Order: sequence, then C-alpha cells, then structure tokens
Amino acid sequence: MLERLELEAFLALAEELHFGRTAERLHVTTGRVSQLLKKLEGRVGAPLFVRSSRTVELTEIGSQLREDLQSGYEQIARGMERAVEAASGARNSLRAGFVGALAGQVIHRAARKCAEEGKGFAVLMREVQVSASLTSLREGHVDVLAMSLPVTAPDIVVGPVLFSEPRMLGVPAGHRLAGRTTVSLEDLAGITLLRPARSGQDEWPTDRHPGRTPAGAAIVGGPRVQTFQEALQLAGAGAGALIVGAQAQQFYSRPDLVYVPFRDAPPIEWAVTWLRAKDAPRKREFARIAQEVGQAHVRG
Repeated sequence: MLERLELEAFLALAEELHFGRTAERLHVTTGRVSQLLKKLEGRVGAPLFVRSSRTVELTEIGSQLREDLQSGYEQIARGMERAVEAASGARNSLRAGFVGALAGQVIHRAARKCAEEGKGFAVLMREVQVSASLTSLREGHVDVLAMSLPVTAPDIVVGPVLFSEPRMLGVPAGHRLAGRTTVSLEDLAGITLLRPARSGQDEWPTDRHPGRTPAGAAIVGGPRVQTFQEALQLAGAGAGALIVGAQAQQFYSRPDLVYVPFRDAPPIEWAVTWLRAKDAPRKREFARIAQEVGQAHVRG
C-alpha cells in the first residue's frame, strides 16, 4: 500500500524537480526524500525520474503516475484539511496560504510563533500557485495569503510588508545579457518576457510582465505560463526571460538560467493579504506577527 510520505515526496519532487527544495518543503532531509523515492520506485518496478548531477526530470512512467495521483491527492488533502478544521473548530483556526519558498518559510515561522505565544488559534499552512493566488482567497481556500506586491484589487486588504528583495531578470544561460553584472529596465526593450495564462492575468503581479520600458520601448510578450516552475522550465529552454526576486538564486537555481540584478528597478515587496469583506482582528494579528518574523528572517 502506498504510504502518505511516499506520495507527498513523489508529488512534491515532480513539481519542484529539485531534491533540496523538496526536502525543505516537506521539512525532511534530502536523504529521506531519496529513500522514499527509492521505495516508491521499487513498488512501481521502474524509475520515475531521470537524475543527473544537475537536473531532475520525470520519466514517461513518472509523468503518468503524477497525472493519475494528483487529483486524488488534492481531494484527500482537502478532506484532511476540513477534518482538522472541524476538530479544532473553524473559529479556532486560520488557514494561511503562501506563494513561493521564502514566503513559505516566513509563514511557517509565524505559525510557530503564534503557537508559542498561545494566540488561541491554530494556523494551517497551504501552498498556493501564483496563478491562483487571489482565487484562493475569493473562493475561501485560505483565510490569509502571503504573496508579492503589487495587489490593487479593491476587494483585497494588503497588510504590512513582510520583507523586500532585489528585483532580478532571469535569462537563459546563453543569453546576451547573461554575462552582465547588472541590467537596466531599458534592457527589456526587445526582450521576450514570459506572461501569465489568460485566466490568471489579474493575479500575476503586473510589474512582472510589463508591456513597455519606462522610456516607452516595446517589450515582446512571450509564451503564457500557469505556474512559476513552468516559467523556469521555459526560460531555461530559451523561450523567454522572467522578472523574479533575488530569492530565486537561493531556492530556484538552475544550470540553464542566470539571474542578473536590475540596477534601476525597485525591490519586490511581499505582504499578507485577505478579503476585505472578511476582515478580522485575528488576520491583522497574524499579519503583524508575520511581519516581525519576516523582517527578522531576512535580516538573519
């Protein structure tokens, strides 16, 4: 019988395609991830990933297994989340979502601090894809969400800034800008920038896919992507560039991508957000705690 940790490790690795990020996401060691994967591959009787010293890719069997397991796992996860909420009482829990690795670390530490200080509510963490960020709030999948700014939707409250990070341009390793020490916003003229899928245009921060440079030069719109991992894959394959925060160097390093800092662009800021129609003191208190740990975490 398939064990829960095997399933979670496989699906997380299938999304991250990186053992270190998978281990951090599951709060285990990379050795444990390898052990779980080896056990699962033994059950299947075939490799699920092709691994080298630099890359991790799904095999054809691995891709099929991911497709077969994903929807069932999401249904199980939602059922478990509802069960946990029912056990603790919906009024005694706060579902905190996060987009990206660094925001996930901050939310995890904020949740732990809430427990240590006895705030009276349990914090349930949930990762959210950037293309479904505001939808996760509007449809009630999460109560608060740590995401990057700007967020201009009138139905969303933006809490205090958790942290900020330098803005960078991710380009293929062989790109003409890859050897630069810095780039300018005007260097985006003629660059192909990856764009969000049409269904998520109002959710993907608009400053990550501008149509023109500050001087008015056109920026070419590239392929549309649903997830950040998809954007990284396409950028690495030479399909376009993407604007990211400096955390990409730490959490999303790839041999086929180079991250070059902007010298004239403002930093990317992150904050906790929630629905204006469902404003509550508990959400503001959690945002305050998240700001404290976020700023301390980045300084540390």
